[in-house]
Amino acid sequence: MHLEGAKCSFLLCLGISTIICSVIYLRTNVPTEPKLLEPPSCRPFSTKCKALLPSMEEGVQWNRHDCQMENYILNSQMQCSNLTRDLHFITRPLSREEEDYPIAFIVTVHKELELFVRLLRAIYMPQNVYCIHVDEKASLEYQTAVLKLVSCFENTFLSSRSETVTYAGFSRLKADLNCMKDLVKSKIGWKKVVNLCGQDFPVKSNLELVRYMQSKEWRDRNMTPGVKQPVTMRHRTHLQHREITGSHVALKGLGLTKGPPPHNLQVYFGTAYYALTRAFVDFVLESPIANDLLEWSKDTFSPDEHYWVTLNHIKEAPSSNIDGDWSGDIRAIKWRDQEGKAHNGCKGHYVRDICIFAVEDLPWIVMRNSMFANKFETNSFPEAVDCLEQWHRNKVLSQATVPIEPSWLLATQSNSSSSHFHSTAGA
Repeated sequence: MHLEGAKCSFLLCLGISTIICSVIYLRTNVPTEPKLLEPPSCRPFSTKCKALLPSMEEGVQWNRHDCQMENYILNSQMQCSNLTRDLHFITRPLSREEEDYPIAFIVTVHKELELFVRLLRAIYMPQNVYCIHVDEKASLEYQTAVLKLVSCFENTFLSSRSETVTYAGFSRLKADLNCMKDLVKSKIGWKKVVNLCGQDFPVKSNLELVRYMQSKEWRDRNMTPGVKQPVTMRHRTHLQHREITGSHVALKGLGLTKGPPPHNLQVYFGTAYYALTRAFVDFVLESPIANDLLEWSKDTFSPDEHYWVTLNHIKEAPSSNIDGDWSGDIRAIKWRDQEGKAHNGCKGHYVRDICIFAVEDLPWIVMRNSMFANKFETNSFPEAVDCLEQWHRNKVLSQATVPIEPSWLLATQSNSSSSHFHSTAGA
């Protein structure tokens, strides 16, 4: 009898063990769709965001929805449809006006994955086209993550050729040209191309960009703000330089001078940022004048700050803007030497004499209403991006002529419904 009881106990234990092992096996071997596990609470908006989000004054609680963006892209194996939904990308054109005027974007990146995703999300529209140039020196993890995200969109791709970009080097100019060569092959009939770096963020909505580019002043013109090369900048193109790959640009020898620019061109100095017509891009890629200037520019300092603006002052160039001067409000930038003149000082901190924006800088950015603002760092001042991004998305959705999908909301208000969002979206 005792032996029989022991036998029953053994069989019972064996049965329970078998069931436990089976459950463990099934859990580890049956594929399940991973889910984004958000932390109990996201970083709240800074109280200083009240200047851009007036509803905060009314005691409204904004609840953010994308707290683990970077980990999500690095680790998730989810389908693209879920990835784009959970990262709140806008998936339909918001107006016929925008659909009829597709824009091409060149985005050059090498660090700050989260900031890149938030930038792409802010400028992304399905009718546009996006060429992403990832610096060769970016980490493999970074390159893999960007490729993974980009592959989820038919109208977004990596540049077919990647450069190891050096600050102020010819490689930076090459990165843009590589993307231009890819963009002219695109089936999307884009009207103008805009270049961005990974630390930019839009101020205008896509609809506002379309209207600005189609305005009477800019409809048939390129935007390349700049002037005839000042004497103080002449050393950049008068002396020969060499690029130390991935490091810096140095003088070649003991002040070796260059020959004059080809075709008796007048060299201009300006911003490296632009908005160019498709016809002008074709000219850049095909014209012997443009090619000769490119070759001449290889051993200059920061050639992207003279190349575009110089070509845009050639009469033969399509959409040229001979009398452009500094017109074309492409970037809101706080330069150190403009403190007390063009702005009231940097509330964040300066890097290479350019302000890294803090939340307190945002009212100035919004008041300027440039196309984009530069620069941001999520590591230094994450609240600035949080606030501007929410303000920008509110504006974008308030201008939409199609129904708003819930996944397009970056944050919701705890004491209001989605319908109430519409009444505050433009605030």
